[in-house]
Parts: sequence; C-alpha cells; structure tokens
Amino acid sequence: MAALQFTLQHTDNQSKARAGHIVTDHGEIATPIFMPVGTVGSVKAVSQQQLKEEVNASIILGNTYHLYLRPGTRVLEKAGGLHRFNGWDRPILTDSGGYQVFSLAGTRKITEEGALFQSHIDGSKHMFSPEAVMDIQRTIGADIIMAFDECPPYPSDYKYAEKSMHLTHRWLDRCFKRFNETPDKYGYTQNLFPIVQGSTYTDLRKASCEHIASKEATGNAIGGLSVGEPDNMLYDLCGLCCDNLPVHKPRYLMGVGTPWNILECIALGVDMFDCVMPTRNGRNAMLFTSQGVINIDNKKWEHDFSPLDDGIDCLVSNYYSKAYLRHLIKAKEILGLTIASVHNLAFYLWLVRQARHHILQGDFVSWKNEMVVRLQTRL
Repeated sequence: MAALQFTLQHTDNQSKARAGHIVTDHGEIATPIFMPVGTVGSVKAVSQQQLKEEVNASIILGNTYHLYLRPGTRVLEKAGGLHRFNGWDRPILTDSGGYQVFSLAGTRKITEEGALFQSHIDGSKHMFSPEAVMDIQRTIGADIIMAFDECPPYPSDYKYAEKSMHLTHRWLDRCFKRFNETPDKYGYTQNLFPIVQGSTYTDLRKASCEHIASKEATGNAIGGLSVGEPDNMLYDLCGLCCDNLPVHKPRYLMGVGTPWNILECIALGVDMFDCVMPTRNGRNAMLFTSQGVINIDNKKWEHDFSPLDDGIDCLVSNYYSKAYLRHLIKAKEILGLTIASVHNLAFYLWLVRQARHHILQGDFVSWKNEMVVRLQTRL
C-alpha cells in the first residue's frame, strides 16, 4: 500500500492558512482538520457511528500509553490492530505517550535509554524506549504514528530545554531506525511523524524544526505547546515553527486547543489539530457554539427551548433544546454527557470545514477575525 500523500491545494493571500488534502490507506482527509481524541480506543461518551454520522470525523486519535496498559498489545494484535478492535475504518493517529510520561512527572525517571514510569492504574513499572514505543505503535496499527519525545514543562530554563531537545532528537533517530527495521503488520502503510520541541526558546525551536525537516517523513508535528504558556506565546512559537517546516508536508499542532486558538493557528499555517477540550468541557456543561460559549448548567437556560445550535450542520445540535440538555446535566443523566460531547465535536469539525471553505473562497482573514471575537462571547 502507499505512504501518506499530502497535496497543498491553496494558500490564503492574506495569511499563511492552507487548504490541503491527505490520502492514507484508510481514507482521505481534507485539511485543516480537527481530530477527536479517543484515548483508550474510544472517544468518551461517543460511539463510532456518531463520530461518522453526526460529528463527521475523518480521523480520530488513540493514545499509545493508555492502549499499552489497557487492553494491552496482546489483545490488539490478536484483534488485528486498533481499527478492527474498535470498528473504526477511517484513519487513526496515535500519540507516542510522551505527553502522558510528561504528566507523570512525580512517578517517572528519564534517562538516555528512555522513560521509566509507574502505571496510573496499578503502580506497576514500565520502560518506554524509542524502540519499545515504535513496536507498540506498530502493533496498534495507526495510519500516523508519533516519534517518542520528551515534552519539557512550562516554564523550563534554557539549559534544561536545550538538553531535552537534543534528547528528543537522539530518540528520533532511534525511532526512525526501529521503524525502518520493522514491517507494517496489517497490510497497510504506517507513517512516522517527528515532533518539534524546544520549549519557549526561539533559537531552540528553529534548530529543532531544521533537524526534523531533514528527516524522511511524510508529515511533521509541533509539540510542547499548550502546556501552560499564554496564547500570545503559543502563536509566536507556532508561527515560527510553521515558517521553518517544509511547505509540502502536513503540520500537526499537538493538543491545541480552544476554537479561537485553532483559528489563529490555522492562519499561521497549521493543518491538523487535536484536543480533549470539546469532550472534556462538554462533560462539564460547557458548550462551544457558533454564537459563543454556553455554560448549560446556568439557570438562565432552564426555560430556553431553542436548539443547542442551529447554526451548524449537526442533527443532535438542532434536535435537542438547551433546556432539555440542562435538565439532563443537572439530573446527572448519561445521555446529557453524550449530547454535549457530540455537539462540541460536531462544532469543532464544522469550524474547520468553514475555515477551509473561507480559505478556498479567499476571505479567510476577515471571517476568522469576526469568528474569534464571536466564539469568545459568553452567552
């Protein structure tokens, strides 16, 4: 089968926003794209059928750390990989587990060999080396897999950030070596993306981009952002990375973010996004809509029988009322979590489709500027 192919279809005249097209062995992806996060092989509270029919997701994520611990590689291999295990026949991307190792700062130790950590489930000890992470992701079988990296915390001093970046680069070389030594398991092609690091230091970010750009990869990722830094810093560093990564390969900004973050970073040249925010916030009564942000828990929605959001093309968002969803959330009814999660995901996918439309139409910047203000409105 064929490796990932990316076609850059159009670049905006007033910004660096791009419309593109990705082809993988499990299907095609129009960019810019948002990828729902299915950490343990499922997007929380949302079925695969809803992801297809209501959210219209063309690609979802799985997480190497979590899938390695549960259900484990033995189950996944016996199933024939994650696609067959969870019944998702469209593209999948897996994170390497580097961010989860970062989040386990109190129970892990990083060495040249890799990261020794304790499971959050039972406290058992495990070692993630670049080689082990490649082997695990080969077994999971995602279309796009990520190199194992160290994600430095924010803030980090320069010496630590530089040391961490060089470690990530050495791990990357080992990832590529192992990846090239091992075959695709399930009859379709996997693609390895390197990850840019360097914390908040522009010279380190530029050096990391140059190192990553020298690799034979079908796409590149920008990591280590959205870890606590202010938005203006996120945008400055994201723009710098986009300016120093190859034009002819897709750019994936990991873990970002709010709808307005996504629009601003599309304007800087990012093609792919993921974040747990739409589902996590939805489960906590926050709805993102085409008119602004709603806390559906507020009493003001008790007698509001209008649709959640009739401005987007999602049956769930048009079918259920604000008053009904508020009732479900207040009653702690499970259906409420599903409705809120499906709506928020559908909104995110609607937003990136709208961004693509306006990039191709030639009025992206004016539309984006208006939307950024509207989306941050608290209703």
